Amino acid sequence: MSERKQVKLGVMLHGPGGHMAAWRYPTAVSNASVNFKFYKQMIQTAENAKFDLIFIADGLYINEKSIPHFLNRFEPITILSSLAAVTSHIGLVGTISTSYSEPFTIARQIASLDKISDGRAGFNAVTSPLEGSALNYSKKEHPTHERRYKIANEYLEVIKGLWDSWEDDAFIRNKETGVFFNPEKMHQLDYKGEFFEIAGPLNIERSKQGQPVIFQAGSSEAGIDLAAKEADAVFTGHETIEEAREFYKKIKNKAIEYGRSPDEILVFPGISPIIGATEEEADQKYEQIANLVTIENALDYLGRFFDHFDFTQFALDEPFPDIGDIGKNNFQSITDRIKRMAKEESLTLREVALRVVSPKSSFVGTPEEIADLLQTWVEEGAADGFMIGNAVLPDGLTDFIQYILPILRERGLFRTEYEGETLRENLGLPIRENRYSLKERV
Repeated sequence: MSERKQVKLGVMLHGPGGHMAAWRYPTAVSNASVNFKFYKQMIQTAENAKFDLIFIADGLYINEKSIPHFLNRFEPITILSSLAAVTSHIGLVGTISTSYSEPFTIARQIASLDKISDGRAGFNAVTSPLEGSALNYSKKEHPTHERRYKIANEYLEVIKGLWDSWEDDAFIRNKETGVFFNPEKMHQLDYKGEFFEIAGPLNIERSKQGQPVIFQAGSSEAGIDLAAKEADAVFTGHETIEEAREFYKKIKNKAIEYGRSPDEILVFPGISPIIGATEEEADQKYEQIANLVTIENALDYLGRFFDHFDFTQFALDEPFPDIGDIGKNNFQSITDRIKRMAKEESLTLREVALRVVSPKSSFVGTPEEIADLLQTWVEEGAADGFMIGNAVLPDGLTDFIQYILPILRERGLFRTEYEGETLRENLGLPIRENRYSLKERV
């Protein structure tokens, strides 16, 4: 009898939560987004439970209508470097914009995090959807969706090249002979592309996992193509197993087209479980957080996906308005899904806004019901693992650990101890060998 496929698990640390009203929940730490003690407690809780990784999201533009957590929060690399010092096994993944950062700087920062953490760093490459981001980086206009992904493709080529600047045995550090390094093991990149010209080499060596793990979060066609070509893992979000299965198959097949094994890229749907001893209790927990949101909050949240579009100009209880291609250059896959949902279900603006701000997924129920769903999604080719968010309930992580992990372990679906020391080892991903060392052996 073959062993069951292990479920991979990550934790989205969103301060008090990504929900518009999460900070108002009775058990929430209202200043969690800038509270180091809170982050330390959360990551140590996740590590004690043997989670694969924690993930810090980010954005580059805010206004008065932004999600409260977004208004005042830690920058990912800074907080992850601090958390590396108080953990020993759990992966550390942060979001960085490929549209508004320099590859050399980010390659150096992520490689430094990888060395500090002894091989546990990951980099979530995003193209930054909000138009307003350009205003904070001295840019006259935000790149189009197509151009942002062209930049991202070149960006990841550069950053991977820089991470291979030094072969693993380049630094000799022989005090007696005075030989510090072997110059033949140092490699200059000399990259010249449409968007970047970068000489290299990078001034930091590789970690024991070779290269940090690259994540990607776009679900548009361009996002799928980028992930299949360059990423080790993908964050995604789908409401049904049918949608998730279709995405999973598409990205795995696309990876094969690029000459990769489908096992070299892992798919992590994001979920925010709400757990109750009974279905009724779980529903009550959902209603409690949903009822904290005003319709004004809901419209602001909905508008963010459409580049902070002002939906208040439309009647709440009339059909969702036809706003054309607004949002096409921002969260493309999400806005397409929202408009499709509104049309297929004949929803009003009020109904769409409330559903988007407080989605009630299938992962609301008893521990057994949710464990069954997780197992089904993995075994039926819809996921390799899950990103567990505290986006709905601030205490969702502790509930998940207390009530669901024992069931998964009993079924042989989740580890009792870490398999290795690096993020790649624990995710079951191959160590990235240095490209120059590989050439020498061919």
